[in-house]
Amino acid sequence: MSLPLMPKATAVWLVENTSLTFEQIAQFCGMHSLEIQAIADGDVGASMMGLNPVANGQLTKEEIARCEADPSAVLTRSVSDLPALMPRSKGARYTPVSKRQDRPDAIAWLLKHHPELSDAQIRKLLGTTKNSIDAVRDRTHWNMANIKARNPVMLGLCTEADLKKAVAAAEESAAKANAPFDVEDAE
Repeated sequence: MSLPLMPKATAVWLVENTSLTFEQIAQFCGMHSLEIQAIADGDVGASMMGLNPVANGQLTKEEIARCEADPSAVLTRSVSDLPALMPRSKGARYTPVSKRQDRPDAIAWLLKHHPELSDAQIRKLLGTTKNSIDAVRDRTHWNMANIKARNPVMLGLCTEADLKKAVAAAEESAAKANAPFDVEDAE
């Protein structure tokens, strides 16, 4: 069973607001019953604000009432009907202000080492604009004298996996474009 969010604060709230046994609270919060007793005595967490597990969806009032009526019952966490959060894995990400001046260096590196990448792929990979790519390519960028081609992975502007995926997609589309047209396949 997974632990509740902020187990000690949850234990403080359960001690203050329910008549559950120390063992029930300890088992739900993943703590020892002596820690729960210390919270009840005021030795631990006296200045800590309790976290309501009913308000944040970890328990229901019915579950607390059921376990208060039966001291041998075990609290079970509520199952959320909301879908689990998925980490964002594709597309341009927010680039901190401190790294934005590194984008032209990354564009120059990509243009030099991976000319097969399209402008759209570079824009998606680095979160930049077509004008910036064109300015670096044409050497008309306002800061061209200071631009050094540097790997965008080392600069932290994209991940190695995203770069490899973009290069593989560019090579695949180039292979399709260079494939000879077969009359039999068209029929």
